[in-house]
Amino acid sequence: MARGRTRSMLVRKLVDGEGGRSPDHVIVEEPLEVRLDGVRVATTMRTPGHDYELAVGLCHTDGLLAGAPVQQVRYCATGSAVDTKFNVVTVDTGGAAPAPTPRLGTTTSSCGWCGTDQIDAVAERLTPLERVVAFPPAVLAAAPERVRAGQELFDATGGVHAAAAFDVTGEVRVVREDIGRHNAVDKVVGRLLLDGALPAPELALFVSGRTSFEIVAKAWAAGFSAIVAVSAPSSLAVDAATRAGILLAGFARPGRLNLYTAPPPTP
Repeated sequence: MARGRTRSMLVRKLVDGEGGRSPDHVIVEEPLEVRLDGVRVATTMRTPGHDYELAVGLCHTDGLLAGAPVQQVRYCATGSAVDTKFNVVTVDTGGAAPAPTPRLGTTTSSCGWCGTDQIDAVAERLTPLERVVAFPPAVLAAAPERVRAGQELFDATGGVHAAAAFDVTGEVRVVREDIGRHNAVDKVVGRLLLDGALPAPELALFVSGRTSFEIVAKAWAAGFSAIVAVSAPSSLAVDAATRAGILLAGFARPGRLNLYTAPPPTP
């Protein structure tokens, strides 16, 4: 387990009103400032770990890279990473990306962003996916159990979300955890981008909570063919997935699944 992602403390554990003090672990939550070519574009509350992936994924899913290749990712390009407590990451494209527009305010761990301006912006920059792959419902339904083995931080704290990318056979390619669902997704997307694996029509995205519009927008930007979650989607998430041509599934359990959008036709 990465150092600094959990913190030990003594808590009083009660059963039927009685109990004593014993050690427990809680997840760490700290701000991460993301800069693109030296300009601060976002500050998000996150669980430390895979910070480079998070920064790259956020820049990609927000459309800030606009296809520009990432040349370098590093902690605090203007000084010591120790001085900023490893809470500032700079993504460099050598100026190839458009001049970024900073987000206003700090993104909480419960949601990334909201508002009609951002929704309209997503609809303007993303078009329906040109290629999607049909994922068998049984593979989608089995995703939670397959991903569960990689949820190390959840095992330790019970306080984080997971996101994962998996293929049509159900093989899990990437698992990432974070206190924020959107951050976990950005970490997965960032890993795939750094590996040169985007767009990813041969992969589906798993999320451990509900599916919001923002999660669909991030999956859309990454080119995933399907999204499956353990909980429900929002109405706007269903609308966005339909527009994108993404298969959206929820309430995934062994042998059970709700499909909210039509699956792509089998070739």
